[in-house]
Amino acid sequence: MKKFKKAMALSLALAMGLSLVACGDKAEETTEATTEATTEAAVDDATDDASADEAVETTEADLSADGKVLNIQCWNDEFARRLRDHYPGFEANDPDDATAGGKIGDIEVKFTVTPSDDNAYQNNLDAVLPENADAADDEKVDLFLVEADYALKYVNTDLTMPIADLGIDVDSELANQYQYTKDIVTDADGNLKGVSWQGCPGVLIYNREAAKEVLGSDDPDTVQEAVKDWDTFNATAKDMKDAGYKMTATANDTFRVFSDNVSTPWVVDGKITIDDNIKKWVDMSKEEVDAGYTGTGDLWSDDWSAGFYPDGKVFAYFGPAWLIDFCMAADDEESIAAQGGWGATTGPQGFSWGGTWICAANGTDNPALVADIIRKLTTDEEIMTGIVKDDNDFVNNKPAMEAMAADTSYGDDVLGGQNALAMFCEGADKIDKSNISEYDQGCTESFQAAMKDYFEGNTATYDEALEAFYTSVSEKYPELSY
Repeated sequence: MKKFKKAMALSLALAMGLSLVACGDKAEETTEATTEATTEAAVDDATDDASADEAVETTEADLSADGKVLNIQCWNDEFARRLRDHYPGFEANDPDDATAGGKIGDIEVKFTVTPSDDNAYQNNLDAVLPENADAADDEKVDLFLVEADYALKYVNTDLTMPIADLGIDVDSELANQYQYTKDIVTDADGNLKGVSWQGCPGVLIYNREAAKEVLGSDDPDTVQEAVKDWDTFNATAKDMKDAGYKMTATANDTFRVFSDNVSTPWVVDGKITIDDNIKKWVDMSKEEVDAGYTGTGDLWSDDWSAGFYPDGKVFAYFGPAWLIDFCMAADDEESIAAQGGWGATTGPQGFSWGGTWICAANGTDNPALVADIIRKLTTDEEIMTGIVKDDNDFVNNKPAMEAMAADTSYGDDVLGGQNALAMFCEGADKIDKSNISEYDQGCTESFQAAMKDYFEGNTATYDEALEAFYTSVSEKYPELSY
């Protein structure tokens, strides 16, 4: 399997932001013009009785009406590598740097990379997208990427084009995709505004050596029995501590499991809310920190990533497929990942985390190419199977994933050759994103920061920490109450 570049600079804070106002009449005019151009440039529809897969196999995109430059906005090189490695006919400028761009036919592909740190990526989108309709053709943003936690910020505006306006039949061509990946990027009027090649169900990723030492076996079923619910998880955490291991690197490792299983969103009718499941995370985490079962470091910090190595003495992380191969130092010979020392099991509770969606920017002069990229990377079963085999990503195509889950020749080197795709498939069908909001990033970041002070004893009580959270969120989103 391929090993990936270390991506500890990757900012995967999955987040929300302030709602953007619609672009107004000019945006509507641009959408109509773009739709017309798309209609002219799009390929002929498949016959009524042809399957979506057959349409993908036989379709050749007509790019003759498109512009000369495809401009892509992103925050890291993940999508750039998918395009470079899996889009047929892509000619890279630099084989070692996917974000250096390249050529698709006669069209130049350019990437603008703005890291997510300190909300820089969203701030950049907020600056360039409203002006996109009036930008010169070669400078127009054609395609941009969003994450789950702030997708609605752009989906519920005219800054994004409905996918149907690209000439893509949402019902037939995207029929094999997991429903939750569509729900996240569907606007208030029912228009799909983005498409992902990726699914992000999560699992518990465990240290095989620690499992053998403490549990007597690194078999996934044995480990699952030791983490099957939160009470059992905490009992095992004591055994891990006694053996010199932390159960997780930081309390934030379990946060996404709890936050993905809430009954209410962060904001209801303009008021900030704390779901009961979030409070359960606080109570459990405080007990674990006080007992020495886990730490208080931030995600993506050195304290958090120290557990990627044997000396870090961490038993488990929680995450989707992208965390396993893209983030856990698989290219470092000294890491546990490079030695195939991790395993995967379901864990105490199903959850999902993250994902990347392709959005067509309103005003694009490359609608046919954007549509073809979406078709190739998110609906073509052969291409998507290649992504699984080459990158160990979990793709947004049910037939492809079910086939790979049953493929006894497939295994992830980071997981010691384990094929964990069956548990990912099971989790993907259960994901419910009905409680996301456009404020998730800001609320999550502020809450974790406030609770860190509480866990470390810098804030005496939970109520004091909660007040600090409310103050922080109110500064970010003055329109909210609590």
